[in-house]
Amino acid sequence: MVRDAYADGDEDVGPDPAAVFEALADEDCRAIVRALSEPMTAGEISESTGIPKSTTYRKLETLTDAGLLTEGVEIRSDGQHASRYGVAFDEVTVGLSPDREFDVEVSGEPETADERLASLWSEIRKET
Repeated sequence: MVRDAYADGDEDVGPDPAAVFEALADEDCRAIVRALSEPMTAGEISESTGIPKSTTYRKLETLTDAGLLTEGVEIRSDGQHASRYGVAFDEVTVGLSPDREFDVEVSGEPETADERLASLWSEIRKET
């Protein structure tokens, strides 16, 4: 499954500040982000960080839902496909909007053509 925290198509809607703050305040989430120098599976992340696999899955969901990680699918010839996670940001900026609400901007590198194709393929597989 590929998840996009902003899949509603509204480009002006940013991440939920509470979700970003919650993820960044969590020690295990920060350890996962540090470990992701390249995309990894949940098992690889668990092994690399020493975080139990069940906890790793929960933290990956927290980070992905906050828009801080991307989730793609690694297609394997044996049919045992696996999700791979990568860091989706270079910078998180917090500011105040004119109406004194927190405004959070998560910025990163745009998706490559390969990443877009993998996302599209994953969405097609979900529908079939």
